[in-house]
Amino acid sequence: MNRERQLAQTFVALSDTYAAEFDPLRLFLRLVHACTDLLDADAAAVMIGDARGSLKTMATTDEEAAFIELLQVQTGQGPCMECYRTARPVAVADIATEYARWPKLVGVMLESGYGSLQAIPMQLHDRPIGVLTLLRGNTGRLPDNDAHLAQALADSATLGLMHWSTEPTRGDDVITRVQSVIAAKATLDIAKGMLAQHADVSVAEAARLLHAYVARRRLRLTDTAHALVARELDLSEVVEGQRLPGAP
Repeated sequence: MNRERQLAQTFVALSDTYAAEFDPLRLFLRLVHACTDLLDADAAAVMIGDARGSLKTMATTDEEAAFIELLQVQTGQGPCMECYRTARPVAVADIATEYARWPKLVGVMLESGYGSLQAIPMQLHDRPIGVLTLLRGNTGRLPDNDAHLAQALADSATLGLMHWSTEPTRGDDVITRVQSVIAAKATLDIAKGMLAQHADVSVAEAARLLHAYVARRRLRLTDTAHALVARELDLSEVVEGQRLPGAP
């Protein structure tokens, strides 16, 4: 597939909010994977601000704890919080030079093999709602064309999030919508933990099983996670439905 067609399909996927299986958590997953597919980035993550202004991780391209911890150490400070507070992009061309400002973040990034970072603001009507973070193994700034495309992808996803309901969203509803998505992500994390314990597998493998289950049955990820946590869906159905040969 050529790049132009891939770009077109990506923007359609991020803006298709009226599909029956549309799910805001899947929206964020599409966004981060689109970034690593289309941009000069090795990893990506989406963080959304809660009512108190604390950033919560919604999706990453890497389910392993190291990458999630990398983002969590930014609580209260770091390039993502700076981007969120100012609603302006923050580029860190060489993370090693920022040790005095963000020692924990720099240490974790270098240990994880990342040399640079780009934070892209996500906002609606000048109201910041979150940050798209791009990590690169190499040092240096993200190419300008990639930075502009990353902003366009983030803007598209933000609009998709705010318009997934068929009813218009009032300005005052933005915080409510964002809080609902944060709660959905917390439920998803609990569901993955339950699956991991039930199947005696890693959280990353539990996430793979869950995503495969909802994709095969064209279900909403949020609804399925809620059903698991509420014990309305048997954990074994998700696990064994993916493992057994010839499963429907």
